[in-house]
Amino acid sequence: MDTPASAQLRRHLVRVLIYVLAVLLLLPGLTLIFVRHAIDELDGYSQLWQFHVMGQAAQWALAGGVAVLLFIVALGAVAFVNRRARYVSFVMGWALLRAACVLAMLAQGVMLVWLSYWVGVFFFQIYVPKLIGLVGVAVAWAAYYAITGIFRRVPLGAVDGEPLKKPDAPALWAHVQELAQKVGTAPPDHIVAGIDTSFFVTEAPLAVGADLLKGRILFISLPLLRILDTAEADGVLAHELAHLRGGDSASSAALGPKLLQYDQYAAMMGGYFTTRPVYYILALYRMIFEFALQRDSREREFMADQVAANIVSPAAISHALIKTTAYTAYRAQIEKQLAEHNKTYGTQLGIAQFVSDGLGDYAKSESFAAEIRQSQTPHPYDTHPLLAERMSHVNCPIAESDYGAIVAQKPAHTWVDDIATAADIEQRLWQKYEGIFSAQHELDLACRYEPASVEEEAIVLKHFPPLVFTLKNGQRIEVNYAGLKLPDGKSLAWEDAGRINLEDVPLRGEHMVIYAAKRKRLFYPKTSIKLKKFAGKEEIEKFKQAVGMYRQRDQMMRAYHEHHE
Repeated sequence: MDTPASAQLRRHLVRVLIYVLAVLLLLPGLTLIFVRHAIDELDGYSQLWQFHVMGQAAQWALAGGVAVLLFIVALGAVAFVNRRARYVSFVMGWALLRAACVLAMLAQGVMLVWLSYWVGVFFFQIYVPKLIGLVGVAVAWAAYYAITGIFRRVPLGAVDGEPLKKPDAPALWAHVQELAQKVGTAPPDHIVAGIDTSFFVTEAPLAVGADLLKGRILFISLPLLRILDTAEADGVLAHELAHLRGGDSASSAALGPKLLQYDQYAAMMGGYFTTRPVYYILALYRMIFEFALQRDSREREFMADQVAANIVSPAAISHALIKTTAYTAYRAQIEKQLAEHNKTYGTQLGIAQFVSDGLGDYAKSESFAAEIRQSQTPHPYDTHPLLAERMSHVNCPIAESDYGAIVAQKPAHTWVDDIATAADIEQRLWQKYEGIFSAQHELDLACRYEPASVEEEAIVLKHFPPLVFTLKNGQRIEVNYAGLKLPDGKSLAWEDAGRINLEDVPLRGEHMVIYAAKRKRLFYPKTSIKLKKFAGKEEIEKFKQAVGMYRQRDQMMRAYHEHHE
């Protein structure tokens, strides 16, 4: 079925492919056309060795571009074969694309610098040294940025939680070891308890608070364990242990850091105009690889479900899937409602209690049924199969009308009851989580308020206080949430400001030029601020950042009010 999501993804894939073709072929092709045209027009061209060299370089660049595109497609196809082939595909693809991106950037940069001189000379009999210099500097910086970005370290995986020691949960530890034996895998070396809405296993190093855990790690969600009876929880735990047996976590541990490095590098390349062209080359292969990766992920979920169903029961799997889906959806809804509220909170929000009190009614509501139906639309990037597919795969499909009763059923006993430190762990983690949530919400309010009252202004000023910059001549310029107070005593409100440019004025240095949002007659009035009047480069950078940040706050505020009017 051609869903809106898949249609949008197809359009995005076509767009990226067009960009890749343009990056790999357009500039070398234009260079080759220019060289041939110039050679045809010039007498004694054999003395102009540059044209011969550049023509050869353009031909090699075109051939190399086609070869890179074919390699991307071929390696993407290999990724669909099996897990081992997918790993080899990615290692080879990452090595190839690192070299290809740097070489493409260098080759096309040289062409761009060369063309910036010869096109002007050939067609107009002029050249602009400053333009050639700027192009050269941009190319050199892009090459340096692309090369150094390859060697940046990726951050370690981290999760909010606490290691669960065996003396604090001996029954759970013993039971997990028993389940691991039934599944046919070694038990985890660590169990981490947290309040996230998921269970997972990993064999990659994991930062948990101040601890760095290594080995086989099982993460358990205490809030989810509270709504699952022991059989349902066993189904979830057996499912995760099956991932250990199947080598899923070991594969993720081997491939995961490389994927993070690749994604980090691609994000760096996409972050700047001068390096963005090669981003599309990286994006094309990553999209193809992601299709293969997520298809395998969905197959592995089916396999883990089947293992758990054989060890525990199909009903336990289906019930656990419904309960965890309901809890995750309802908690997200509660947090969304709290985030949309226009008042500040304390550090104690009581999210866990909100969810606990309303989960049963939510599961019986039409909104939950609608969310479940909406989630049945597949997407190529889905890491898990659909809920209905997973229940059917373990031969225990459940009618939508029965979901509410299953979620509302309170378990008589849970594994949380056997964890002596569970309540204390939850309290600490919820307190930390709600403190972060409240702080972020207050910052959102500071970006949302106009402000329309003294209380609202106090919150805006807390996060966006007036910043005063003293110039070399003793004059002052102030950046505040409403706009700028200039040295001549005039004020410029953000609502009256249009585009802001950094312009290098001949003989006068760099200026920040703020154009008015509305035109007067034929021109947009502008305010020019001479940056060399500030006391050093550090102050100039602080001023630029302040203008950007406070202006962005104003734009966010206006967009919010326009949307909610």
